[in-house]
Amino acid sequence: MRDSPVHSFIQVMTGQIHDQLALGTYDPLVVIEAWVLFFGGLAIAAYVWRTMPAQRTATHLATFGLRFTFAGLWYLGTLWKLPWPVSHGFRAWLTNTVTYSSFGWHAAIMQLFLDHIGVVQPLVYLAETFFAVAMAFGLFVRLAGVLAALFVLNLLVGLYNDPTEWVWTYVGIIGAHGMFAAWHAGQSLGLDAVLRDRKIFAPGSRAAALVHLAS
Repeated sequence: MRDSPVHSFIQVMTGQIHDQLALGTYDPLVVIEAWVLFFGGLAIAAYVWRTMPAQRTATHLATFGLRFTFAGLWYLGTLWKLPWPVSHGFRAWLTNTVTYSSFGWHAAIMQLFLDHIGVVQPLVYLAETFFAVAMAFGLFVRLAGVLAALFVLNLLVGLYNDPTEWVWTYVGIIGAHGMFAAWHAGQSLGLDAVLRDRKIFAPGSRAAALVHLAS
């Protein structure tokens, strides 16, 4: 039976894909997470569209669509990295970054991560969850874009010699997130636009400066 993007989307939203079913008791929670990311992101976009007329352009709409799509990539990535117990899939991929790394020094770092996988896996899970939330809600997208690009650069270096990988996949993901950061993609139908427009933090304050950098 042929699959389709529509069918796959329905499966994700109803908890029917393999990575969700394999989680057992976690399954309902990750389905709720999918609904919060998807409908929360749409609700935020609708609110910004309604309250900020300047946002009603094809450029803002397209930027939102691209950013929102990558939230799905990061959400799916978190499904096999939920901490405790250690994921066999995550262990296998981390092992590959040791085996196929471009540089000896990088392989040594990846081996250190592998030796402490019980600590590393929760941190990776939290990082990818942050990327998913940032892209879905348009929150602190400059910060998330830079960190995500560096995150995937590590994969590019670590899997560069893997014969089953096409490294340009990682180049594309890095490029997309670099553009999200450079283009301030969270200010297109996202919470970053709300933070900038509403001036929630006093102008000139440290908090306002940090928000400006992150968004």
